[in-house]
Amino acid sequence: MRTGIVMTARPGVEHLAARAEELGFDSFWVYDTPMLHGDPFVSLALCAQATHRIRLGIGVTSPALRSAPAAAAALSSLNALAPGRIVCGVGTGNTARRTLGMRPVKLAELESFTAALQDLTAGREADYREGARSSRVRFLHVGPYVNTEAPVEFVVAAFGLKAAAVAGRLGAGVISFGMHDPAAWSALGQARRTAAARDAGNAEKSRSYLMSSLHVLADGEDRYGDAVKDAMGHIALSALILGAENPAFRAILPPEEAAAVDRLLQLRGTTPTDPKLHQALYRNYLGRLSPEDRELIVPSLVDKFGLVGTRGEVIERINELEKAGVDELVIQPVVDPETEMAELARLLA
Repeated sequence: MRTGIVMTARPGVEHLAARAEELGFDSFWVYDTPMLHGDPFVSLALCAQATHRIRLGIGVTSPALRSAPAAAAALSSLNALAPGRIVCGVGTGNTARRTLGMRPVKLAELESFTAALQDLTAGREADYREGARSSRVRFLHVGPYVNTEAPVEFVVAAFGLKAAAVAGRLGAGVISFGMHDPAAWSALGQARRTAAARDAGNAEKSRSYLMSSLHVLADGEDRYGDAVKDAMGHIALSALILGAENPAFRAILPPEEAAAVDRLLQLRGTTPTDPKLHQALYRNYLGRLSPEDRELIVPSLVDKFGLVGTRGEVIERINELEKAGVDELVIQPVVDPETEMAELARLLA
């Protein structure tokens, strides 16, 4: 299985991209969360200049964050710096929208936006709309400005079959976050292939990416101890935050996880009806778990959201995911990124 690294966007992250390339990783990603982290296109521009081979990914942008022409200009500018190495994930904006106190966009908007990006970054025309007015747009100057010759790879963020079908119709790949169930990946792959066969032809060239966390247990180490929570707690905490904002999601959680959602709200000093809930919940989001938050990461969350186990157990789980259709495992190291990247490279060598 191919492997990659994902980090929060910030100046200086290019040094980690260069190190990831040295260690043999296939891709280096940054999140697109405007009110939480730095700008992903600025970060990846720095990464493009610091690297030569590794693919550089946005994980993931959303139609509600930028217009298609603006996003296409940013992607094609990156493509001029790192030709053929750019990957763009596109989603409904679950985190990026909720941090603004808004809700994710509809799948239809995701599909039309991604299709427009595919056309524009390839030098073709696309529809552009503002209210009732629409026009056809394309890059008017290329050459020294943007690269529309080298292909940009597109992947659709998918947790369910409908989003996977969108990817299939567009001939795009899929990317998912913290989803470790091989059966779920098999179902996503089937939905994507079915839609592709009907609407987009060959889907074999598109890839599937899993963003996750990983911790290999030392001899005798507690599977649910602090070191494990520090390594994967940022992924699990994102699920609790979703439960705090989405009553329907909280309602399907097991009792100990629902109780952890309630405790999270208490620790953040907020309630589900607080108009500033979105400002309170996301403290240190996707960063290393705060010591006071460790109690929130109950055992079932460790089992669901972390690739945790002995070396043999972790490799076995990775092999099962690969058989289910995951092409690339993308890990976010948060405790000591350089050391963790080196350990992951040795694990999967």
